[in-house]
Amino acid sequence: MGEHTISAEQDEAQAQHFARALLLDLAALEKMLDSGWMESAPRRIGAEQEMFLVDRSMRPASINMQVLERAKELALTTEIGRFNLEANLTPRPFHSNCLQSMEDELTELVGLVRRVAGEYDAEVLLAGILPTLRQSDLTLDNLTPVPRYAELNRAVNQLRGNRFSAYIKGLDEINIVHDNVMLEACCTSFQVHLQVSAQEFVKFYNIAQAITAPVLAVAANSPLLFGHRLWHETRIALFKHSVDERSATRHLRGHPTRVSFGDDWVQESVLEIFRDDIARFRVILMKQIDEDALAVVARGQVPQLTALRLHNGTVWRWNRPCYGVIHDRPHLRIENRALPAGPTIVDEIANAAFFLGLMTALPHEYGEVNRLMAFDDVKENFFAAARHGLKAQFNWLNDWNLPAATLILEHLLPLARSGLRQTEIATEDSDKYLGIIEERARSGRSGAFWSLHSLAAMGNQGTREQRLHALTANMLEQQKSGTPVHQWNLAELSAAPQVTNAYQSVGQFMTTDLFTVRPDDLIDLAACVMDWRHIRHVPVEDDEGHLLGLVSHRNLLHLMAQGQTLESTRALVVKDIMKTAPLTVSPLTPTLEAVQLMRQHRVGCLPVLEDDKLVGIITAADFLALAGDLLEVHLKLTTQRKAIGV
Repeated sequence: MGEHTISAEQDEAQAQHFARALLLDLAALEKMLDSGWMESAPRRIGAEQEMFLVDRSMRPASINMQVLERAKELALTTEIGRFNLEANLTPRPFHSNCLQSMEDELTELVGLVRRVAGEYDAEVLLAGILPTLRQSDLTLDNLTPVPRYAELNRAVNQLRGNRFSAYIKGLDEINIVHDNVMLEACCTSFQVHLQVSAQEFVKFYNIAQAITAPVLAVAANSPLLFGHRLWHETRIALFKHSVDERSATRHLRGHPTRVSFGDDWVQESVLEIFRDDIARFRVILMKQIDEDALAVVARGQVPQLTALRLHNGTVWRWNRPCYGVIHDRPHLRIENRALPAGPTIVDEIANAAFFLGLMTALPHEYGEVNRLMAFDDVKENFFAAARHGLKAQFNWLNDWNLPAATLILEHLLPLARSGLRQTEIATEDSDKYLGIIEERARSGRSGAFWSLHSLAAMGNQGTREQRLHALTANMLEQQKSGTPVHQWNLAELSAAPQVTNAYQSVGQFMTTDLFTVRPDDLIDLAACVMDWRHIRHVPVEDDEGHLLGLVSHRNLLHLMAQGQTLESTRALVVKDIMKTAPLTVSPLTPTLEAVQLMRQHRVGCLPVLEDDKLVGIITAADFLALAGDLLEVHLKLTTQRKAIGV
């Protein structure tokens, strides 16, 4: 859980005081390590669950503060977006029925949030990236009103220059330009913690780095961003850019990002990571530090290392070292941040079981993994897993080059089972959770597979927004059933009883696959586009996507009515006949308001603008299709009522 008590007003003296406290914390940690203070047993596990809050339209519901106030549960806390929440699970010894008890606790916490959210006509969804999320949702109005997030946005913007960009290419591609850190709110994860002894930290941390790729490959659940099909685990690419504070100069120098996998094996101590992070990354969050950590250690007491923990919380390694204190005993743990939220709670616990089983078995099986693999191969495996999921090809130990599924099924699953046996995990729990991993790997049906194949099965039915709504609604329905994702049926686009929720605003059914022209294009081109694509309106835009005008079928008929022949119009260009300053709406414009505008102004279409850029169009034909869908729903409901005698 991140530190929320942050100093918003900072001067040079405060910055120097915090930097001094940070260095004292590091020196105190070194003394504790040298003196053997770190707890070595019992080995504990923990987890953090991030989640989305969605309304009945499957769109983000910005109600996290209201839900927290009503829930009154200390295990729940905020995340950066008003439509995000986080649950922190109880640390527990890693043995016996710990995995089942973790699932039970998580089910109870998510159920609590679901019940409270229901009071606001909202729901909880576990997804790496919410499929219905739009870039227009990522404004500072949706930034959670907690000082930590406002200061994070201010500090990163100051270093970066108020411009965040991300280019991600998969089956589709996307080039995002944004002006705040809210891109981070797109990503939710299920973070697994494993407590390790100081003496074993290096060995375990390197193992965590090696196994993250195959675990991520079978867990991938984030293939969509703003409707674009990108990486199987798009969070890995997106989160890297969301808090990238590097200036252009530091970028050119190859300075690493705050979100990273790392560049080499750890050799001697956890101190290597903390020292590197302090040396490389500027302090962006600080608070008043009253503890002199070295003096606390000198008194034989355990310091909190508040400054070090706060700075560590602003460097997002995919495997992050953490310092903590339980029952006045300091400890170290490894936090795996790469795994996505969802598709179900039982899928998440299965991912955790796979990771934890491998963490236990591989030190005994392989020893020092850094002597058996090149770090470049491990890092390449990680990004291959993020891009391709179970279709990834891995470079593994002993120069093996294996498909992800083969590596998991033939080599890693037996080791994970052995690891869970070593920790005396209940056999029925090991069989249950690793059985899910096995079936997922054998069938290839991860969460990412389900989303991508569901969209493919829908084809061109409906609009993109309608398909994303159907996908998300079906995801929620099957998630609530608790059935593991490899057993899910593909989502379908159908006129379900809740279809009215999918048409409340223009953005939910506008056409986004646009055919446009430029002002200096020939009129002939605009006419041909209309003929070829069977459309009656063509927007006119500049090279930056700003709407300049609109050419309609009526404009061309008007020319013909004036006696213009095809030959006489060859010298005319689009700007000679386009309608300038056409009536427009935004994606958030209510549907009924759009209908009234079209009737009042007698227009056949409305271009849709977002941030002054053309993002879609709605036409009279779209409203006819909407009427047809609603009629189908009415007929289905009537048939159902008759069948039950209502």
